[in-house]
Amino acid sequence: MHYVSVEGLTKSYGINPLFKNISFHINEGDKIALIARNGIGKSTLLKILSGKETPDSGKYWIHKDVTVALFEQDPVFQEDRSVLENIFELNHPIINAIKKYEVAIEEEDADGITEGIEAMDNLNAWDFESKVKQILDKLNVHHLANPVKELSGGQRKRVALAKTLINIGFAHQHTLLMMDEPTNHLDVEMIEWLEHYLNQEKVTLLLVSHDRYFLDAVCDEIWELEREKLYTYQGDYEQYMEQKAARLESEQASIDKAKNTYRKELEWMRKQPKARTTKSKSRQDNFYEVESKAKQKIEDTQLQLEIKMSRLGGKVVELKKVYKSYGELPILKGFDYSFSKGERVGVIGKNGVGKSTFLNILQQIESADSGKINIGDTVVFGNFSQQGLVIKDDMRVIEYVKSFAENFPLANGGSISAAQFLELFLFTPDKQYTYLSALSGGEKKRLQLLVVLFRNPNFLILDEPTNDLDLPTLAVLESFLSDYPGCVLIVSHDRYFMDRLVDHLFVFEGNGEVRDFPGNYSQYRIWQKENEKSSNKWDALEAGKRKGETTENIVQQKVATPVPQKKTLSYKEKKEFEQLEKEIPELEKEKQSLTDELSTGTLAFDAIQKISDRLIAITNSLEEKELRWLELSE
Repeated sequence: MHYVSVEGLTKSYGINPLFKNISFHINEGDKIALIARNGIGKSTLLKILSGKETPDSGKYWIHKDVTVALFEQDPVFQEDRSVLENIFELNHPIINAIKKYEVAIEEEDADGITEGIEAMDNLNAWDFESKVKQILDKLNVHHLANPVKELSGGQRKRVALAKTLINIGFAHQHTLLMMDEPTNHLDVEMIEWLEHYLNQEKVTLLLVSHDRYFLDAVCDEIWELEREKLYTYQGDYEQYMEQKAARLESEQASIDKAKNTYRKELEWMRKQPKARTTKSKSRQDNFYEVESKAKQKIEDTQLQLEIKMSRLGGKVVELKKVYKSYGELPILKGFDYSFSKGERVGVIGKNGVGKSTFLNILQQIESADSGKINIGDTVVFGNFSQQGLVIKDDMRVIEYVKSFAENFPLANGGSISAAQFLELFLFTPDKQYTYLSALSGGEKKRLQLLVVLFRNPNFLILDEPTNDLDLPTLAVLESFLSDYPGCVLIVSHDRYFMDRLVDHLFVFEGNGEVRDFPGNYSQYRIWQKENEKSSNKWDALEAGKRKGETTENIVQQKVATPVPQKKTLSYKEKKEFEQLEKEIPELEKEKQSLTDELSTGTLAFDAIQKISDRLIAITNSLEEKELRWLELSE
C-alpha cells in the first residue's frame, strides 16, 4: 500500500535553505532512517509530514487510511495533568476502560477495580492492558498519578515514548510512525527492548537517530539530507558509508571532467566573433551548462577539533574507600580506584543507580559520605554534562563565546579569535549571530562541546555526549577521542560509541556495587548473557537437589520446553540426534576459541566487532541445538 508521496518539497528559514525540490515515496512496511547534520532540517521534514509545519513550495499526499504518529525530541504535555491522563489522552473505548482500571489500582479503590474489571471483560481489553503494562514497565514509567510538570527531562521523554507506542496500538491498522531521536534518555536495556518492539510491530517507520546499532537493528534503508538534496541508500549504516563514498567519488570525477571541457569551451568562447550561427548559439548554451557543473563544489565540511591539552602529571585521580548514599539508597560502597594516564573508561548501568552522582563526586561537585578523593595538581576536568548550556539571558552565539575569552589557544601553539574558533565548530559567520534560543538541539550540544574544550582539559568527563549530536559530528568526536592523550570517562547509552572508545567499564549494578569489567560494551553483554544462563542452570540444579530430583530432570525443566514423551525415535529423529551430538561440541569448541581470542586485548575494533557478532550467533545456535537435543534425549 502506498502511504506517502512527496514532490518538489522546499523549505527555508530566512536565507538558510534546509532542503530544495526533494521528492520521495513511502510504502507500507518501509523502515527508513533519516540522517543529516544538525540544523539541516530532519525534524522540520517530520513536522511537515505530520502537518505541524508547512513547506515553502511543493506538495505531499498521505493516504486517507493512514494514521501519522510523530514522536518529537521536545514532547508537549498538559503540564498540570497527571502522567496517566497525558498517556491515555486518546478517546478510545478500550483506552478509557484501561485508564479507569489503572486509576482504580493506583488509588486502591476496590469498587473502582471491580467496575474496571467488568468493563475490561466486556471489551475484551485484557490483551491491550497487558501490552500497556509491558510498555510502562519496560520504559520505567511509574507513579502515574503525579503531575507531568514534576518530571525530569528523561522521565518526560519516556512518558512521551510510552504515550506514542500505546496510542499507535489503538490507531488505525495503517500507521506511519515517525520518531525523532527516540533513544535519548533510555538506558541500554530499554533501547534493546525498543528495537525488539519495533521489529515485532507491523508499523511503517521513518526514524531520526544517531544510534548506529539501533539504526542497523530497526531500519533497512537510509535517507540522507545533504546540500539541500535527498539521497537514498539501501542497507545498513556500513553499507551507507560505502555507497556514499562511491557517490562522492563519482560526483567528483564528473566535476573534474566538466572542468576539462570547460577550459576548452572557454577558449572557444573567447575566440568567437559576436555574430554567431545557430550552431554556435547551441554550443554557447551548452557552455553555460558545462560552466555551472564545473564550478560545483562538493563541500564535506567537518568539525575540526585541534585543541591544546594541559600537561597531565604522574598523579591523576585516586579514590579510596568512597561511600555515598541517598537516604537508604546506596550509590557507592567502599569504591577504590586509581586512574592512569590515557585511560578510557565507560560507565554503564540502569537509570537511577548513581552514575551522574559518581561523576560529580569525582569532580568534587558533590561530597562523599566518607573516603578520600585525591586529585592530581595538574588535572583539569572538562565536564560535558547532560544539563547542557547554562545561560542567564538569551544572547547571540558569538557574544556567548566571547564571554569566556576573545582568543583561544590551539594544539600547534598558536591562537585564533572567537569567531574563527566557532567556524572550526561549523558555526558560519551568519550562524554566529543567531540567538542561542534559535539553535537546534544538536547545535547547542556542539556549542557546549566548544565551551568544554576551551579550558584545555586533560581529563574529559562526557555524560551522554551523543544525545542530539548528528552522525558526522559523532564520527569526528570519536576520531578526536581515539587520539586524545588525556583521560576520558564516558557515560553513554550509545553502544557503538562505547565499543569504539572504551578499554574497560565501570558497571553500576545497583545497591552500591560497581564492577570493573575488562572490555567494551558488546563484550560485556556477551559475558552477561553467559553468566545469566549459567546462573539460571545452577539455580535450577540447587532447587532440584533440594527436592531429590535427578540432574537430568532439573536441567530439562529449567532449559527445555516440555514435549510429549516418546518411546522410540523415528529414523529421521535418530539421524538428527546423531548430528546434534556432533555439532554441539564443535560449536562449543569454536565458542571457547573465540572467547580466548577476545581476551588477548590486542585486537582491532573491527576484529572485536566481528568476533562479538559471531559469538552471539554461536550462543543462540547452541541454545537452540541443546534444547532440541534435550527434547530428543527424552
